Amino acid sequence: MRTDVAQMTLEEIRVVGLKAIANELGPVGLVRFLQMFETGKGDYSKERHEWVDRLSAEEIDQAIREAKTH
Repeated sequence: MRTDVAQMTLEEIRVVGLKAIANELGPVGLVRFLQMFETGKGDYSKERHEWVDRLSAEEIDQAIREAKTH
């Protein structure tokens, strides 16, 4: 059953859309989908530099190699 979205409020569209995603992906898939749009908190660039600047290129390379083997 198709709904005339031109006549729907934004809230109605949101509800119908979330139901459609939940029906297709299930509850876990719905949560994962919504997480893609979460803005998060803090300053990613600042926090990234706090840990990246402490590591050498060799240490980062080694960590990547170790992660690939586990």
